[in-house]
Amino acid sequence: MNDIHNDLAPEIILGQADHAMLNKLAMAGLDHTPELSDQLLYELDRASVVSDEAVPDDIARMGSLIRYRTAEGQEVAVTLVYPADADIALGRISVMTPVGTALIGLRQGQSITWRDRAFKRHMLTVLDVKAPQPVES
Repeated sequence: MNDIHNDLAPEIILGQADHAMLNKLAMAGLDHTPELSDQLLYELDRASVVSDEAVPDDIARMGSLIRYRTAEGQEVAVTLVYPADADIALGRISVMTPVGTALIGLRQGQSITWRDRAFKRHMLTVLDVKAPQPVES
């Protein structure tokens, strides 16, 4: 296993609509999931916010299909969704999870470090981002 000694926090980009909705979600979660909400608020605070039309196609946003590689070399494909739509069996990961929060706003080719619920540090690298697709129930 690779030990990760440095934190990576690359520039992230969010569209105005995702930024506004995620801010509401994070604020609403402060009472019952404060650590996750704080982490999401941190990411939202450091994001460059652009008009929804100006978000590049290779940016991970809500509804995007994202393929990433872990520091251990495992490749994972997930769709980034709101908590109500999460279903790990279908590869739908909530933005209100540590890895979901780490992915939001990343661009293809970027790497980031993130901490799991046990505060263990992990790293991932975004390999590919596909445009958001409607979520099927």
